[in-house]
Amino acid sequence: MKILFAASALVGVFGINAAFAANEQMPMGGHQHHGMDTMDTRTSLGLSAPMKQHQLSNMREHVEAVRSIVGLIAEQKFDEASTVAHVKLGLTPEMQSMCNMFENEDFRKLGFAFHKSGDDLGDALKTGDVDASLRALNKTMGYCVERHATYRQ
Repeated sequence: MKILFAASALVGVFGINAAFAANEQMPMGGHQHHGMDTMDTRTSLGLSAPMKQHQLSNMREHVEAVRSIVGLIAEQKFDEASTVAHVKLGLTPEMQSMCNMFENEDFRKLGFAFHKSGDDLGDALKTGDVDASLRALNKTMGYCVERHATYRQ
């Protein structure tokens, strides 16, 4: 039951993230909501076109990693899920370098916090404790929601 609840919650989070991502593609940063135009008030990171694509690719890989982790939890493959969390979401040297490339200090801090939480998730998964793992996953996904709610490319 917990796995189904977690999976449902993740679908909702990914829907929110997809909406934010779709908003990036709309003219003038606005979106339609009940027939009204609204402006995107999130902070722009001012990324170049190639950097935007690179960042979007990274985020898609993060979503895929989370999907994989949820599936592995459902199969009770905690060691494999832990490896995915550390390798794909954790603060690897590559991700540390990537985060350091951003000029916006608050965005950079959120990036470090997200990747650190990916390592914490990997540690929680290693224990095989479903509740602790889901709490850690929730924290990691919270950083995704916060970043998408605050920043745009």
